[in-house]
Amino acid sequence: MNAPFPLTRSSVRIAALHDPNEITRIEAYVARHPHGTPFHRPAWFLSVAEATGNEAHALVKTRQGEIVAFLPFDAIHSPVFGRVLASTGFAVGGGLLANEDVDPRSMFAAAEELARRLSCPTIELRGGPMPQEQGGWALKTESHCNFARPLAADDETQLLDIPRKQRADVRKALANDLTVEVGTAERDRQAHYEVFCESYRNLGTPVFPRALLDSVVDAFGAQADILTVRHEGKPVASVISVYHGGAVMPYWGGGTWEARRLRANDRMYYELMLHARRRGCTVFDFGRSKTNSGAYHFKRNWGFEPELLTYATWTRPGTAKRGADPTSSKLSLQIKVWQRLPLPVANRLGPLIARGIG
Repeated sequence: MNAPFPLTRSSVRIAALHDPNEITRIEAYVARHPHGTPFHRPAWFLSVAEATGNEAHALVKTRQGEIVAFLPFDAIHSPVFGRVLASTGFAVGGGLLANEDVDPRSMFAAAEELARRLSCPTIELRGGPMPQEQGGWALKTESHCNFARPLAADDETQLLDIPRKQRADVRKALANDLTVEVGTAERDRQAHYEVFCESYRNLGTPVFPRALLDSVVDAFGAQADILTVRHEGKPVASVISVYHGGAVMPYWGGGTWEARRLRANDRMYYELMLHARRRGCTVFDFGRSKTNSGAYHFKRNWGFEPELLTYATWTRPGTAKRGADPTSSKLSLQIKVWQRLPLPVANRLGPLIARGIG
């Protein structure tokens, strides 16, 4: 399905993702586009597809041989939630990238055709220009917010930029017997996954397979790292971050129960702000959170202001809408059950389920 062929009479085609030259052109387009994100990069959507056993696809529109629009997808299959064409999978962003003079409608039409060919009854666009609410498309606003703000000029100013109450917690964390390590070696990955598994179980969420996390770290190379906070040598908080366009994005992170007492999560994010600035970053992108959730308020406590996000979904006429909302009564019950699972059981079952959530 990745071989290029026309989907419409326009110049929209399926990207040849097996071709290294095509990948290079796409990476360059994402890098120079002002709204490009880590989740648009082939380094992301190809890696997560391979690691989870799903399929990666992309649409490109060209003009005189140059890419003028790009829309990446992961085709994700779940025995629980069904099939979905997500832009992009296992990400909080994605969607269409297009030059200002490009009409996006041909790309949306091509996405619908691709979904039909792949037997995906649902499309999810997690960013970018949005289609009109017609022909099976629906927009979802105010359900999620993103949080980002500039980094300060030095360590002390960064600390003072944090609101008083949260700053007091960071100062307490700095006074605790904690050490901080940054790297991507096996020691860093193992420590992160140990913390990540416990954190996800405590949240009632099936944990992703470690292969997914490793694949992204490997694909991003120097643009990804792992920051781990240890207490008496034991990892208690850890986060994988990716770097793009002068911004750091802490993405897969968590802490153990012990991390709460030690305020290790507070130390982790403050240290990441300092580390990112030393790497040359100017923006800390805290990512998205569900509106009025615990994570939403946690990020506001750090002085980040919410920016409302809009998502688009397409449901093939005659099919039911995909039901993967964790706030639904059915899934809320499942979350409570999962939180009670013994950690070894959750770690064994979680990756089998999570690879289909997307």
